[in-house]
Amino acid sequence: MTLSSQSQAGGQPAIPALAVPLLSLAAFGSGVSLRMTDAMLPQLAREFGVTLGQASNVITVFSVAYGLSQLFFGPLGDRYGKYFVIACATIACAATAAFCGLAPGFGPLLMARLLAGATAAAIIPLSMAWIGDVIPYQQRQPVLARFLIGQILGLAAGVLAGGLAADADNWRLPFFLVAAVFAAVSVALLALNRRLPPHARVLHRAEGRALRRMAGEFRVILGLPWARKVLLTVFLEGAFLYGAFAFIASHMHQAFAMSLTSSGALVMLFGLGGFVFALAAASLVRRLGESGLSLWGGIFVALSLLAIGVAPAWWWAIGACFGAGLGFYMLHNTLQINATQMAPERRGAAVSAFASCFFLGQSVGVAVAGALVGPLGTEKVMVIGAAGVLAVAVWFQKSLKHKPAR
Repeated sequence: MTLSSQSQAGGQPAIPALAVPLLSLAAFGSGVSLRMTDAMLPQLAREFGVTLGQASNVITVFSVAYGLSQLFFGPLGDRYGKYFVIACATIACAATAAFCGLAPGFGPLLMARLLAGATAAAIIPLSMAWIGDVIPYQQRQPVLARFLIGQILGLAAGVLAGGLAADADNWRLPFFLVAAVFAAVSVALLALNRRLPPHARVLHRAEGRALRRMAGEFRVILGLPWARKVLLTVFLEGAFLYGAFAFIASHMHQAFAMSLTSSGALVMLFGLGGFVFALAAASLVRRLGESGLSLWGGIFVALSLLAIGVAPAWWWAIGACFGAGLGFYMLHNTLQINATQMAPERRGAAVSAFASCFFLGQSVGVAVAGALVGPLGTEKVMVIGAAGVLAVAVWFQKSLKHKPAR
């Protein structure tokens, strides 16, 4: 069933068919921005005379800014319209991506990445919240999965583009390319926003000071026991998975003398695994349910990271990167669907809190992994990530048994 037919079936005016695909394109740009520096780390370390762990700060600062900015964009989207705020954010993303490409040194690059993370923060969570507003819960997970195809492809393309650029000794070019993507998408989003029916542009004109109102919304969300459990789970998921994931390309480069382009191409298979999940989401949801998706997703990720860490040959990473992507989206999509229903009357703030915890978890994970990679090596970082993701998945799967009724 298409988005338009769902709207008509519910007695509401049809939503333009391009509404979700355009959000997915914006998510593509966000995914590229997030992961394009992963495979660049060795080149950035050499060019700017810093360690590999220090170079990983280009990932950490993006994630920190992305996470903290969620607390601002969620209530802003609820107040001024989620689709409109996303469109405005893509304009800002075009500018901050260009700033990254123009950075004259490592310090300015870190500042530009901080701004890039802050501006990209609106896209994924507000898109999820908007889909939550217009799609019934029972039909929402497959639609969310299809929307996330853009982000999945962006994550994969970002790693590959970073590797290609690093091997070509031109790490700046991908930033200018993604800036062009954001600029084009922003024009299309603004045009489509004017065509949205009233129920897809719901605004909440609450009274009172903005900061006090925002604090009140998040206080209500944090007062819900199930919301706290979902937020803690996604924080830990982000920390353990991406603490290891950020160093996969560097690990393959160091352990097997692979070029950064080849390493980035291997990591692209993570995106292929996510793409396969998106295509099969409806069938997997029916067969496994939320509990099965969570458990088996964690198992696939753990086995995959473990295989990458202890691999005696580079080709082990082919199946492992694919399995990690499939498993991650099985687990993460289940968390996402629960996030859209934690507080329906404050969905923008709730999903933004979810994304904030996820990216703050990533920033903590990458920072800790960056500190450990020197004394322990990339192999042990992979093993720690595998054990952590498995523990998180098992805990959440058990928690689902006590999930409150919708």
